[in-house]
Amino acid sequence: MTKLIVLLFFGFTLSVFPQNDPKDNINNTLNSWHKAAAETDFDTYFGIMAEDGVFIGTDAWENWQNKAFRDFSRPYFEKGKAWNFTPVERNIYLNQAGDVAWFDELLKTQMELCRGSGVLVKQEGKWRIKHYVLSLTIPNDDVDIIAAAKKDRDSLFVSKLKPFKF
Repeated sequence: MTKLIVLLFFGFTLSVFPQNDPKDNINNTLNSWHKAAAETDFDTYFGIMAEDGVFIGTDAWENWQNKAFRDFSRPYFEKGKAWNFTPVERNIYLNQAGDVAWFDELLKTQMELCRGSGVLVKQEGKWRIKHYVLSLTIPNDDVDIIAAAKKDRDSLFVSKLKPFKF
């Protein structure tokens, strides 16, 4: 009888006090991360990234490991001129265990609309950004114009890469 009362009480407690939706926590984490950049709060911004986190920027060479990204970003944060990305749409997906999430988001930025996508992992009860990719959105009708504009730079960049083996 005691077990039944405990189970009923536990079930009642769960129904009266809803549990946090992991997607709400992930949204809050990503919003806090973007806010920290806008407010040039270096410690909060990089505190949300995993220690081995990666940031992929919009330029072909921008594949930043966490320490290099910190070093690159610090002067911008110190001058009070980091970046301001405002989410206008976001989709979040979770693995079955609920400890890995991936997402995509549209962002209003100084570069107009961009797309961010990434992976978060739950570490010590907190969501951390493990991998983030920022890309420019290009309307399909404008792809030929953009491709032509960057063709020479892309060719130069690719010529400096080591051959990739499949």
